[in-house]
Amino acid sequence: MRAVIRRNKKLVCDEIGELEPAEGQVLVKTLACGICGSDLHALHYMEHMIELSRRAGGAMDGGFDPTQDTVFGHEFCAEILDHGPGSAKTLKAGTRVVSMPLTMHGGGMEALGFSNRLPGGFSERMLLTEAMVLEVPNGLPTEKAALTEPFAVGAHAVAKARLEPRSVALVVGCGPVGLAVIAALKANGHGPVIAADFSPRRRKAAEALGADIVIDPAVENPHDRWEALGVPRARAAQSMMAMMGNPVARPVVFECVGSPGVLQSLIEAAPAGAQIVVAGVCMETDRIEPSIAITKEIELTFVLGYTPEEFAGTLRQLAEGVIDVSGLVTGRVGLDGVAQAFTDLGDPEAHVKILVLPNG
Repeated sequence: MRAVIRRNKKLVCDEIGELEPAEGQVLVKTLACGICGSDLHALHYMEHMIELSRRAGGAMDGGFDPTQDTVFGHEFCAEILDHGPGSAKTLKAGTRVVSMPLTMHGGGMEALGFSNRLPGGFSERMLLTEAMVLEVPNGLPTEKAALTEPFAVGAHAVAKARLEPRSVALVVGCGPVGLAVIAALKANGHGPVIAADFSPRRRKAAEALGADIVIDPAVENPHDRWEALGVPRARAAQSMMAMMGNPVARPVVFECVGSPGVLQSLIEAAPAGAQIVVAGVCMETDRIEPSIAITKEIELTFVLGYTPEEFAGTLRQLAEGVIDVSGLVTGRVGLDGVAQAFTDLGDPEAHVKILVLPNG
């Protein structure tokens, strides 16, 4: 079967071996798979990413060799083709499904998209663990179902935020992660939500997902809005308000950029007592000044991935229309177009999300 392979830090479309489902597995046809920002990083910096992961405890290890062939793709919707021996066959062939991008086997677990043994969603077919697949409900279109995984990332970031009923949230960076955070905030009834991004296209997407205030940082500093929304930035002013019986709800800032220097700028600009939830993945060594964060009692929270419950909950919210991702898919390519799509995604004005259609 055909797949797009990372080989020698390039993407090549080539033939790979056919797959046979083992016990507890299902063979699926990939219907659509999103290109993630982590895929863009991994194309050139996979070796560094895995080294950092191993230093952190091996979250992406499992014997994976980043110098060998890898088929990316972990944001997918697929169709069941066949079941392995001894399977429950709860979902019949032809059922559309999504899954967390993990496949269990006798030797352990494979992280799809970061595996030498099993292909991810940039391939015509995949092997999934039967117990982990979820049926796509309510006639949810395939393209929207494929966004379950990236939007679950936003659900997890919001779950880790210590938001109070009157908390003001600022989302810095409205790429796919920031948009997922905005969607999760609004789906859970939080607000007001401020969204900031230099890209007009991304600001428009943030507004469509429910951001209450959308700001171009080239025109206005988003931190200038805190006081107008009832959040003094200085500890003394907050204490005075509390003495007057009007305590300030904890402000929360979501860092969704992942570039050096952003975290330090937020520590300096955020109100005292704020929580900064770091969802953007900075792949470079960064520098912060802890003394400023200590003086302001800033809380830093770093987040990764999602839980099975958050993944399933996100699928349900998409199916019920609580989260409306209409218009976020701005491009579709076959396997032969994946390499160019990686280049195109470097321009935030060109695309929000591109889907790979391996069989279409």
